[in-house]
Amino acid sequence: MDFFLYYSVLVGLMATWVATRKWILKAPEIGLVGRDMNKLEKPQVPEMGGVSIVFGFVLGVLVYIGLQTFGMGTMSYTPILAALCTVLMACIIGIMDDILGWKAGLRQWQKPIFMLFAAMPMMVINAGHSTMGLPMVGQLELGILFPLVVVPIGIVGASNAFNMIAGYNGLEAGLGAIILSTMGYVAVSSGEADAAALAFIMVGALLAFLYFNWYPAKVFPGDTMTYSVGALMACVAILGNMEKIAVLLFLPYGLDFILQARGRFRREAFAGVKEDGCLEKPFKSIYHLTHLSIAALMRVKGTVRERDVVFFMYGIELAIVGAIYIIVRV
Repeated sequence: MDFFLYYSVLVGLMATWVATRKWILKAPEIGLVGRDMNKLEKPQVPEMGGVSIVFGFVLGVLVYIGLQTFGMGTMSYTPILAALCTVLMACIIGIMDDILGWKAGLRQWQKPIFMLFAAMPMMVINAGHSTMGLPMVGQLELGILFPLVVVPIGIVGASNAFNMIAGYNGLEAGLGAIILSTMGYVAVSSGEADAAALAFIMVGALLAFLYFNWYPAKVFPGDTMTYSVGALMACVAILGNMEKIAVLLFLPYGLDFILQARGRFRREAFAGVKEDGCLEKPFKSIYHLTHLSIAALMRVKGTVRERDVVFFMYGIELAIVGAIYIIVRV
C-alpha cells in the first residue's frame, strides 16, 4: 500500500472515532436507543451507530481520491465513486429500517427490492470482469449478464447476508474487519488498487467503531452499518475480481441462512441469559449460528459469556481466511 492509502485509512479511522463519540452522546437525546438483549438487565444502548462508520469511510475515500488526483495527476475514479454511491444508498436503506424500529421496519421481502436500487451505480458503469471461472466449467464469458444479473445478485445477497449474523457486542464490526482485511490483502496481491483502497479504508472505520462496540457495548451498529458494509463487500469483490473468495468468506452466513430457514426466519439470534449473566441456548433446537456456537462452547467449557460467542465466531471466519491464504499463496 502507498502512503496515500495509509493516510486515507488513518483519516477514516479518526473521523469514525470522533463521530462515534459524538453519536453516543446525541443518539439517546432523540430516542435512537435499543436494548442489549444478551444482558440480564437489558440496558438501553445508543443505536444506529453505523452512520459514523459510513461518515468516516466516505471521508477517507474522498481524501484518497483527492491525494491521488493532486499527487499523481488525472486518473479514473469512476469505479470507486460508483461503489461509494452504492454504500451511501445502502446506508439510507439501513437508516430507514433502523428508524422504523426493530420488527417494525422494512419487511423481509422489501429489503432486497430496495437494495436493487443500491446496486444500480455498479450496474450502470458495467463494473467488474464479465469472465468468471466456475468449477467443472472453466472460464465462462457472461457478457451483459454480468452487470445486469451477477452484480445486483451479489450486492443484494451480500448486504442482506451480512445482516444475518448479528446481535452480540462486537460481532458485526469484528467480522466485517476480518472479511474486508482479507479481501484487501487479496486485492493488493492481485494489483487491484481500487478494491484494496475501499476495503482497507472501511477496515479502519470498523476498527475505530469496534472500540466503542466491544463488550459492554456503548453503541450498536444497526442495519445502517450491516447493509452498508455488506454492500461494500460485494463492490470490493466485483472490482477486485474475487467473487469466488467472497463466496468462501460468506460460508458462515450461508450456514446461518440454512439454520434460520429451519425456524422459518422467525427465531431471533439472541441467547437466553441466566441469573449469573452467562448465556444459554434460547431454544431446544438451533436456529442461528450463534445458537450453534453457544451449544458447542457449553460442551467444551460449561459456562458461556457473550465474548466467548464473539471470539468463537471470529475463529470460524479466521479458519476460512487461513484456507484462503493458503490458496492464494499456492
